[in-house]
Amino acid sequence: MAMITNDWLPVLKDEFNKDYYKKLFTFIKDEYSTKVIYPPSDDIFNALHLTPLKDVKVLILGQDPYHEPNQAHGLSFSVKPGNDAPPSLVNIYKELNDDLGCYIPNNGYLKKWADQGVLLLNTVLTVRAHQAASHQKKGWEEFTDAIIRAVNEQDRPIVYMLWGKPAQTKMQMLNNPKHLILTAPHPSPLSAYRGFFGCKHFSKANEFFEKNGMEPIDWQIENI
Repeated sequence: MAMITNDWLPVLKDEFNKDYYKKLFTFIKDEYSTKVIYPPSDDIFNALHLTPLKDVKVLILGQDPYHEPNQAHGLSFSVKPGNDAPPSLVNIYKELNDDLGCYIPNNGYLKKWADQGVLLLNTVLTVRAHQAASHQKKGWEEFTDAIIRAVNEQDRPIVYMLWGKPAQTKMQMLNNPKHLILTAPHPSPLSAYRGFFGCKHFSKANEFFEKNGMEPIDWQIENI
């Protein structure tokens, strides 16, 4: 695992000494040495590397990394360049097109969002190849809860986009009156038609930032 070196380190360093994290670290080390695991180990903390805590404006919470080759690179919903957008991201792009008129790009690489302060966090940060949910309940959830708590403590306007029931279980941790919580069904093909389409989360986030005198997010992902 690539070390966390930016301003996330002071708020997360106590986690590394806890029993759950020591067990998690041993488990993950063994998994990477004996099986095919995604994302590549140096990419596990990319969401934190690319979006320092001081810059977080939006938190979009996913679940597992993608579990097929060359997709996962440490940002929720994002895939490496050269890959087609997976079905949930296709639906996110459809909503962006309806909401803000963004054209639908030819890739699913969301680093542009991370660079603007969109923390693309999964609740579980690793997965076995071809085995969804294979690293759930191994300790990652406790670690990513610590990340969410750190965001909740920030004394500035922040938007949460909680899509689907698993993400919405985190609402009980969010009690900062300066923050905006947006909820909708998950953008997966199974549930997007139940209210993800038409949720207008992207324009609502930008309206919130403009109302608070902040730069809106440029949500347009460009063609590669």
